[in-house]
Amino acid sequence: MNAASVLVSRDLLTSRFMLWTLFWVNAAGTVYGYIWYGQQIEYTAQYQSLWQIIFVPDSPTASLFFTLSLLFLLFPRLSKPSGVYIGVRTIVEALGVVTSIKYGFWAVTMILAGGAQGDPLEWQHYMLMVSHLGMAFEAMLFIRFFVFGRFAAFLALIWLLLNDTIDYTYYVYPWLPDVLENDVSAIQSFTMGLSIVSTLLTWLFISLRKV
Repeated sequence: MNAASVLVSRDLLTSRFMLWTLFWVNAAGTVYGYIWYGQQIEYTAQYQSLWQIIFVPDSPTASLFFTLSLLFLLFPRLSKPSGVYIGVRTIVEALGVVTSIKYGFWAVTMILAGGAQGDPLEWQHYMLMVSHLGMAFEAMLFIRFFVFGRFAAFLALIWLLLNDTIDYTYYVYPWLPDVLENDVSAIQSFTMGLSIVSTLLTWLFISLRKV
């Protein structure tokens, strides 16, 4: 077994040490993400409608769902799970995976697009790119350990498309570098397309876990 196989092996990824490590890393990233969005959340609460706040912090909410998904692996139920438990678990897992893939790649793309148009890239940008790529790749790696299926992933897509619609209708999308403000229409199309692509990727990995 080569090194790459070991790094993505079930034994390593589902070990208690790895699960707890990922749980705390994702939990810390979630808290940091909500702090990062703090000014935009305050702005939305002050100048727009309160109900729109839930649609503002995209990445930290994705990270929150993935963090909660790890708890299902850390604390598997010993008794026969109820229908409610299964329903909640599948929705949380699907949201955690599909949204993490989408916003992981979305954030990196926006940072690089801003840099390509002259926005100065500082160390925080590189930190954000690494962390968001981590979000996307860990979500794809862990699909095979989760129980949700294609229908739950489809429901996650519906949520993403609703989120996208609210974002670009009421202008609560994540604040962009100034150099990208003239590209909002193109970014909206890219964002909605990425929601679909992220779901298709999820469906692909669901198929692979059954092989």
